[in-house]
Amino acid sequence: QVRLVESGGDLVQPGGSLRLSCAASGSILSRYTMGWYRQAPGKERELVAQILRSGFTYYADSVKGRFTISRDNSKNTVYLQMNSLKGEDAAVYYCKQETMPPYWGQGTQVTVSS
Repeated sequence: QVRLVESGGDLVQPGGSLRLSCAASGSILSRYTMGWYRQAPGKERELVAQILRSGFTYYADSVKGRFTISRDNSKNTVYLQMNSLKGEDAAVYYCKQETMPPYWGQGTQVTVSS
């Protein structure tokens, strides 16, 4: 059974940084495309970043240059390094294994406020 567990969400001031982690069990993350998504209150869930099996990465325009997705195969974990955080980055962040069926974590809350 695939289980994804996100962690690292916190309250941070604008301009600050956070690193989110997505640890997997029951699956080898390096075999799949992994994505980070976020959902703010009243908004639809949106794709933030993806890392493909090849290591190729994709970013939404809103986070390009500020966020970095990476993968540590030895820890079977995917990360999202978030720098220069803005108020509009506040959301629940989810990781997703992009398979059919997809697998989602439970989410981790990121709050950006002074």
